[in-house]
Amino acid sequence: MNREAIEAAIPHRAPFLFLDRVVDRTESSIVCEWTVPADADWFRGHFPGTPVTPGVLLSEHTFQAAAVLISLALGGFADEDGVPVLTKVADARFRRRVSPGERLTTRVEVEERVGPAWYCKARTTCGDETVLRIRFALSATGAMARIAK
Repeated sequence: MNREAIEAAIPHRAPFLFLDRVVDRTESSIVCEWTVPADADWFRGHFPGTPVTPGVLLSEHTFQAAAVLISLALGGFADEDGVPVLTKVADARFRRRVSPGERLTTRVEVEERVGPAWYCKARTTCGDETVLRIRFALSATGAMARIAK
């Protein structure tokens, strides 16, 4: 999948879309790539002179990959589904800094689905090095609202 297909699957758009392409997908997993833009505005203020990609953006990259997987599993997010949102972060381990221009590869696996919640784990790498390991849950806002009633 290219960027256009990704945009058809989730509501995120530039400058807050952190996926370039989907490399592989199964029913319960997805592999995505993202090249961190060398000219990203956040580098101006996030350690000037020694730019580092913020961990929260690395995490968001994994959440967006999971959102694409969920969207494809559901056949898209219907209006009544709302949009996919982060509902839980269970564990995040950052192993390596990410510099401007580096390409990341992320594999997300669905571990469990409970009601509207999709519990996932992800591993992001740069080359052969692990950048991030994280566990989290995403839910669709519309499904959460229906349960709350």
